[in-house]
Amino acid sequence: MALESFLDKESQRRVVEAIGVAEKCTSGEIRVHVEPTCKCGDPYARAVEVFDRLEMYKTDARNGVLIYIAYKSRMLAVIGDKGITDKVGVNFWVGEKDILTEYLRAKKPAEGLCEVIKMIGENLSKHFPYQKDDVNELSDEISYEAE
Repeated sequence: MALESFLDKESQRRVVEAIGVAEKCTSGEIRVHVEPTCKCGDPYARAVEVFDRLEMYKTDARNGVLIYIAYKSRMLAVIGDKGITDKVGVNFWVGEKDILTEYLRAKKPAEGLCEVIKMIGENLSKHFPYQKDDVNELSDEISYEAE
């Protein structure tokens, strides 16, 4: 099963573009990972596994954020790296998670992802403002894992 069963090519392009735009106002890094089912049954634990596998901890300020979606399992998580969590706490992304859940229920995943990515960028900018010498430390592409 391919990523296109959840997000068509145009939707994928829009999500990647939203990440690029959001990262223009913050030194933070945003990634999206999609898979059909949550392999361990706990979306937060699975997001941590994916975060580590994608080596998202390899940012200078430890300010990466992962949006994890298991669309068939109807599970998701939004997690931030240590640099973010130390400043705002682990439950900081609850609002974004709730908004994305509503969009997914309405079968509008791209719209939800774009909205939440924008919100994450705005929230990150408060704690990790964009630096003129900022380097894109992590890929903006959507990562995907099949069943």
